[in-house]
Amino acid sequence: MKILHFDCFAGISGDMTLGALVDAGADPAALVRELDKLGLEGWKLEFRREERNGITGTRAVVDTGEEHLEHDHGHHHDHDHEHEHGHHGHDHHHHEHECDHHHEHEHDHHGHDHDEHEHHHEHAHRSWKDIRELLQASGLGSGAKKRALDIFSRVADAESLVHGVPVDEIAFHEVGALDSIIDIAGAAVCLDMLAPDRITSSEIELGGGTVTCAHGVLPVPAPATQLLVRGLPVKTGGFNKEMTTPTGAAILAASVDRFIVTGEGSGIFREIKTGTGIGTRKMDKPNILRVSLRESAEGSGEQYAEPLVLLEANIDDMTGEALGFLMERFFDSGALDAVFVPVTMKKSRPGTLVSVLARPEKTGSLRECFFRYSSTIGLREIPVNRFCLRRGERIVRGGFGEAREKLVFRGGAPEGSSSSSNGEKPFRSKIEFEDRARVARERRVPLDEAERIIREGSDG
Repeated sequence: MKILHFDCFAGISGDMTLGALVDAGADPAALVRELDKLGLEGWKLEFRREERNGITGTRAVVDTGEEHLEHDHGHHHDHDHEHEHGHHGHDHHHHEHECDHHHEHEHDHHGHDHDEHEHHHEHAHRSWKDIRELLQASGLGSGAKKRALDIFSRVADAESLVHGVPVDEIAFHEVGALDSIIDIAGAAVCLDMLAPDRITSSEIELGGGTVTCAHGVLPVPAPATQLLVRGLPVKTGGFNKEMTTPTGAAILAASVDRFIVTGEGSGIFREIKTGTGIGTRKMDKPNILRVSLRESAEGSGEQYAEPLVLLEANIDDMTGEALGFLMERFFDSGALDAVFVPVTMKKSRPGTLVSVLARPEKTGSLRECFFRYSSTIGLREIPVNRFCLRRGERIVRGGFGEAREKLVFRGGAPEGSSSSSNGEKPFRSKIEFEDRARVARERRVPLDEAERIIREGSDG
């Protein structure tokens, strides 16, 4: 099983992610060709070999025609010098802190003197609704498009909560929006190119100190970043700067399957390649993001084990409606699975065993769900190992349109199985229910007939 691992010991931002993924093997020319499908003008993406603290890697530079933007929009605010000129969202290392994007701050963007540099960008904005429609209408591949929309929607939702504005009305300054679109869509395209079976991450270094924006001096993490890392394992204080930006946090929140916290370990694997994304800052610690491509030892066999937590409670005084609402809250809070089982409790009372399966970093929010939305006054948390056959997904196309096919792999796959994108034959496969249901409705046939239509009508 191929794993892509983010090592966020110095935080993460949009351009550092692009640099690291290209350094790890994503084709920069193919990336630019894909980004051209967005139909946007006024940008150029360059990749440069640079060094920080003796470590060489790739620095991604999004050039939107502004000299001061060449330092990678979307990255940290360096408050030793940038903010004395009014930088609020384009400090060129993690400058896309939420104060950069929202329309209320249009006069503080870019850190230059507006008396000297007045131009049409000062008042030009793109709303989240506009950006969403642009991404949806673009020619990006379906996987990259879906991930880009997920990442950007998380940023927009956080901005909406911070500023108290309806999410569709959140407006991003034109230049900042262009930079963020390239960072986010670029990261989604690169992840599609590298096609890992699983994505993991270390704890996220948020940094320390303060950031300055139109509202004044704020502590790190800034409000939007704090919302975006909610429920994820983070640490602070390793740097006296803002080290994780909203874009970087959103990329992780939308993409990572498992966070590996200090002392937990990550199993046995073979290191295949390491990519290093270079940040702009030169500090006493290397300002880099490392991305590792790994091959899991468990993945080379039939199964891999994943450490999870099982949360359980016995409940005998909730209505069916209340239990249904409780299940919704579990999934909204990150549950992998939730089941309700009828049981007979003490004094022969009928009740319900509520069981929730989750990754360790989600236990806090799920524990809160038990106490906030159920009548229980206690619960059990049991560490468990989940053993899974390796899974994958691919898109099949034909006269029915597009459909997703879920794949399961193990050794000794039967002859005649369909091949995955890398040539490996799955042990078994299944067409996604929503796609079968769509074809069944369109053709007015049963589900099993819809599956046959999809499989026989596939282009390969």
